[in-house]
Amino acid sequence: MDSTVGIVVPVYDEAESVRLLAEEIRQSCEKSNIAFEVWFIDDGSRDHSWDEIIEICSSDWRFHGIRFRRNYGKSAALAAGFEHINARIVITMDADLQDDPNEIPHLVATIDEGYDLVSGWKKVRKDPWTKTLPSRFFNFVTRIVSGIALHDFNCGLKAYRREVVKSIHIYGEMHRYLPLLAKWEGFTRITEHRINHRVRRHGKSKFGLERYIRGCLDLVTVTFLTRFGARPMHFFGSMGLLAFLGGFVISLWITLDKILYDNPVGDRPALLLGILLIMVGVQFMCTGFIGDLILRGRMEDSRPYEIIDKVEIHQSENDPSS
Repeated sequence: MDSTVGIVVPVYDEAESVRLLAEEIRQSCEKSNIAFEVWFIDDGSRDHSWDEIIEICSSDWRFHGIRFRRNYGKSAALAAGFEHINARIVITMDADLQDDPNEIPHLVATIDEGYDLVSGWKKVRKDPWTKTLPSRFFNFVTRIVSGIALHDFNCGLKAYRREVVKSIHIYGEMHRYLPLLAKWEGFTRITEHRINHRVRRHGKSKFGLERYIRGCLDLVTVTFLTRFGARPMHFFGSMGLLAFLGGFVISLWITLDKILYDNPVGDRPALLLGILLIMVGVQFMCTGFIGDLILRGRMEDSRPYEIIDKVEIHQSENDPSS
């Protein structure tokens, strides 16, 4: 029988925290009578985090561990957890003890209200301004671009229905955009829940300011993939058509100017601009064609849709004359 809640915890050099976190998860779930399973994903830790995970798993069958050969990143750790999880509701949380396990029952209750995804909101964040200020700007931009009204996309504490985590595919740094990926797959019932954010007790953050640069680049990627991933010609073709038409109009104007008024052509910068725009336009449209050809090859081997239910009634079952 599947557990009610499956918890995925990426771990990277958190040997001093994982045992405390496991105990807090156990107490929170048992107090609320929640059947649970926990998957610790050791993302290539350099300390003795894996030894701690082994001891935790050996003392309680509800805890499980996966160890990576090297550090692949948080997205890979979450993907591994999602692959192995068997619970009806999946919760992700960080291993640094800043996410409060006592929020688990509240997240479960919100999912049971009918939501597909519940994102934590660290409204009162216990981090230095060097993290909170860039994070606010990042969340503002992501909120505008994605159209999803969440205050904290980067919060590690989230809850999902099982169907969500089995449908989305994450890689690179895409763990920041799980709500956007879920929305693209058709899971539009997304909300947020204010959570208790705690001060880090041990170690230090594994992320620096460079994560926001990577995050912005990934936002461009995920926006393109969700909007034009199934129709690349619409994106490249539109840009190519605009560039081609602009170059054509400029070239036509120069040609008519030469024919009607006998003005010189060779020394005019507009001539180079027109030729350049035509060439760029053709290149963009060719890129769109190539993208569509690649996509067509992939679609021949897979279905471009997902069926969630099916009704099929045979005539012999409802025909009174049969």
